[in-house]
Amino acid sequence: MKNFNKYPHKEKQPQIPKLKINLFGYHAVHEAWLSPNRKIKKLFVTEKAVDNFLPYVEKAEELGLKRPKYQLVERRQIDKTLGQDVVHQGIAAYADPLPEMNTMDLLIKAADKEKAIFVMLDQVTDPHNVGAIMRSACAFDLAGMVMQTRSAPRLEGVLGKVACGGLEHLPVALETNLSRSLEVFKENGYKCIALDERGESTIGDFSDVKKAVLVMGAEGKGLRPSVREACTDVVRIEMLGPLASINVSNAAAISFHTLMGGK
Repeated sequence: MKNFNKYPHKEKQPQIPKLKINLFGYHAVHEAWLSPNRKIKKLFVTEKAVDNFLPYVEKAEELGLKRPKYQLVERRQIDKTLGQDVVHQGIAAYADPLPEMNTMDLLIKAADKEKAIFVMLDQVTDPHNVGAIMRSACAFDLAGMVMQTRSAPRLEGVLGKVACGGLEHLPVALETNLSRSLEVFKENGYKCIALDERGESTIGDFSDVKKAVLVMGAEGKGLRPSVREACTDVVRIEMLGPLASINVSNAAAISFHTLMGGK
């Protein structure tokens, strides 16, 4: 019988504990850090990233925001939590969710806007797409976004990273019934415009509209019949090439630019 004492076990490497993280990436975290609507519980920064973030620490102090002291961590600690393929730029945070909103909350916030355009997403569940749409919505000064509670991706993580801080600036309402939400918009004088490649009108026909909700469905699935029927108009983006459709986030950016009066 072999003497197993001759073959000592390798010393086990210490386990790296996972960190509690729901926001990551430079833009997502610094916008949350400076938002008075966010309660930040933890901030994790690598030694390489800390110098770039220190101005935001000072800015938060100037604004009187209550913020925790940042924790210096190794990159591998963040990798352990998020996965090595995630681009986090050496900065991550754990924060409370933003306050919940509904359609009426959005309407109240937009009451003083001369031009108020909202976007509603029906069954768009990919956080990359939703994050990209949110980023574009902020860039073109949309008034807010509506999604269905049961199908909406979580407003954090990858979505927050792709949105590049848009989470802190674009009001988002989660509704159980999107058709009912559209009725509320219509009762308050809004046009509800469904985007569909088979639409008879083009999105450019509505560039002068002052109050509207652009309703977009998931690629492939499109809009559910009940949601489409609740819309006042169905429009398309005029395509000039051989393909009849584009990615939903690209379609959103083009539509936002058009509806906000872009030339």
